[in-house]
Amino acid sequence: MNKARLYLTLRVSSHNGLGKTLKGVREMYLRKVEGPRSVTLSDGTIITRADLPPADTRRWVASRKAVVVKAVIGGLITREAAQETYLLSEEEFLEWESAVAQHGVAGLRVTALKQYRQP
Repeated sequence: MNKARLYLTLRVSSHNGLGKTLKGVREMYLRKVEGPRSVTLSDGTIITRADLPPADTRRWVASRKAVVVKAVIGGLITREAAQETYLLSEEEFLEWESAVAQHGVAGLRVTALKQYRQP
């Protein structure tokens, strides 16, 4: 991974309540990532890397699954990166994609598996 960083300086002013203004410089480093930082989906919504669930997610609710699937479809992350980051098998991720394609986000709900599952 490329360790390049963008150096950004912010000038911050704060009032200490005594009529004096304190000025300081804050430094922030932005890590360079592979691929885009955000993508716009066909429905107009914007997904950023900050919208993705944490890598150590244990409780996979439908909305979290949907964000990962939409990020892959939109090109924010690759399928391989999603599987590696979230420890998903190829079969599991393909099931998520299929459920979203056929039934939307509702197809990812665990309580609705019987309703959407093919006999």
